[in-house]
Amino acid sequence: MDKVTEGTLLWKPSDDQKANANLTGYMGWLKDKRGLDFTSYDVLWEWSVSDLEGFWASVWDFFGVKSHTPYTNVLGQRTMPGAQWFPGAHLNYAEHALSRNDDHPAIEFRNESGDARTLTYTELNRQVASVAAGLRRLGVAKGARVAAYLPNIPEAVVAFLATASIGAVWSSCSPDFGARNVIDRFQQIEPTVFITMDGYRYNGKPFDRVEASSEIQQSLPTLKATVLVSYLNDEVDASGLKDVVAWDQLLGNDISLAFEPVPFDHPLWVLYSSGTTGVPKAIVQSQGGILIEHLKALVLHLDLKADDRFFWFTTTGWMMWNFLVGGLLHGMTIVLYDGSPAYPDMDALWRLVEETGITYFGTSAPFLAACMKAGVEPGRDFDLSALRGIGSTASPLPPEGFAWVYDHVKRDLLLGSASGGTDICTSLAMSCPILPVHAGELQCRGLGTAMQSFDESGRAVTGEVGELVVTEPMPSMPLYLWGDSDGSRYLESYFNVYPGVWRHGDWLKMTERGSCIIYGRSDSTLNRGGVRMGTSEFYSVIDELPEVTDSLVVDTSSLGIEGKLLLFLVLAEGVQLDDALMAKLKARLRSALSPRHVPDEVYAVPEVPRTLNGKKVEVPVKRILLGESPDAVVTPSSLANPDSIKYFFDLSRKEAPGA
Repeated sequence: MDKVTEGTLLWKPSDDQKANANLTGYMGWLKDKRGLDFTSYDVLWEWSVSDLEGFWASVWDFFGVKSHTPYTNVLGQRTMPGAQWFPGAHLNYAEHALSRNDDHPAIEFRNESGDARTLTYTELNRQVASVAAGLRRLGVAKGARVAAYLPNIPEAVVAFLATASIGAVWSSCSPDFGARNVIDRFQQIEPTVFITMDGYRYNGKPFDRVEASSEIQQSLPTLKATVLVSYLNDEVDASGLKDVVAWDQLLGNDISLAFEPVPFDHPLWVLYSSGTTGVPKAIVQSQGGILIEHLKALVLHLDLKADDRFFWFTTTGWMMWNFLVGGLLHGMTIVLYDGSPAYPDMDALWRLVEETGITYFGTSAPFLAACMKAGVEPGRDFDLSALRGIGSTASPLPPEGFAWVYDHVKRDLLLGSASGGTDICTSLAMSCPILPVHAGELQCRGLGTAMQSFDESGRAVTGEVGELVVTEPMPSMPLYLWGDSDGSRYLESYFNVYPGVWRHGDWLKMTERGSCIIYGRSDSTLNRGGVRMGTSEFYSVIDELPEVTDSLVVDTSSLGIEGKLLLFLVLAEGVQLDDALMAKLKARLRSALSPRHVPDEVYAVPEVPRTLNGKKVEVPVKRILLGESPDAVVTPSSLANPDSIKYFFDLSRKEAPGA
């Protein structure tokens, strides 16, 4: 395919695909049961955000949500923040995730060492019942917190569902988080039980975590017990830990599965912000809100069915793990993978698709870009006949990334670029199985998601870039931030710009056809000569250069003051930042973007600072280059590569490039 531009049509669903889509079935149900006849997705979306009560009540009924007590009304209070959803209802998330109890595979697990396990729904039900009984014996009751430091393994899913079945509150961190990162998160929630492991493997190397677990344990005075999973080794020296219970001991209970009915707004889990500028926000989301949002997103938007095999490459420290586990709510098979996506080579995950028959492959835009740059040919080298959907998130997927998927992975599939976040544990803009796919565009706003693009005066705009906002409440919005007793941090995080309107922090353009284009974080925008641009547009040009493996762009301008445009490049092995490369780079940027977006200065750097979840750290770098102390703008433990920030601090002291 020739080079594509933003908006190029790449795929359309066939008539059969439209007819068999879950969304079409839902629209038919609305017509039969509610007398509502919608002729297009846009009309359906308009209804879903104007009649919130009618829409969410229909989702409840369509999916047969089981409540032990009836709700009195859909929205007891419609304010943001503070919306009250389905008051009176008592339910349990785990009861829905475990409603299936047969020999259908619930979990397919693989890791980079070649280990393979399958857990049927019957086995999953039995293990959850046993672990729940064990947790109760250890002092876990409704409302208590269970903190887990685990890889993406079946034990993590079992422990989460057991916690939820009790009405306790789950929180997890990935073992690639250092002890300090974990302590900063778990100390806030005062857990009763800590579940950890002896270690894990990544990129072919073992990483022991017993010492880190001991340090974490000693920093959590509320613990009554620590549960230890033997994952790296068959036998573990746990002498450095106290009050230890082996995971296998929790599996020895022969007991029936029981579920604690809890109010719709009872806490399900605590997720965490990246914490780049202080203690991470502890984001609390509800059992009912996550249940109903994930059913909507997974079934109506991703078009997942009970016989699907649903995968997302994630760790337990990223919200996509929680989203992946949501596949159990609809009785499908979720596929877990623990390891590096590039070990032993960049084919690792595509090999997994073939071996496990994955039908929906969730990944990140950086992974797809890395495959493109490495010349990977999944469609040629692997049997992807079962694959019918790909999800991309974490950062905007540029038009050429869309084209690569259709050229080199598979022609006929639904490519769903999505944008949302930890704050809501879902996507605001996502895929739609009855709409076409255009390069660089997210197909639609999610049902029930009143997302708009606001200009500087707070007016909704189409066809121009503005602030991504949500003007009506969503069930999965945070109940509160843990420890934020007066709600001030919650208000400051999401409602400090437009009172009563959720400001998400991204640049968004709504197209005339209802699709969405995300241009990166609004607080890291590039504003050159009055021309405002998201960093994702800049990176899409840079990423085309084979000489560059990573990049970071920073505009040091502030209100009324035009600063410098600074570009930092991580170069491929053996490449030098010489005059020829500089000329090539500037010519590309001048042609693809504008003369204003040719950088004032370009630097070769060892690595780009990234958060623990792999996102580029743009704003803290900008503040450092403008002379602020690193200690004031970034928490080193929040970075995957904390040493990387030193380069920018040294540069700011030596050259003051931001001036």
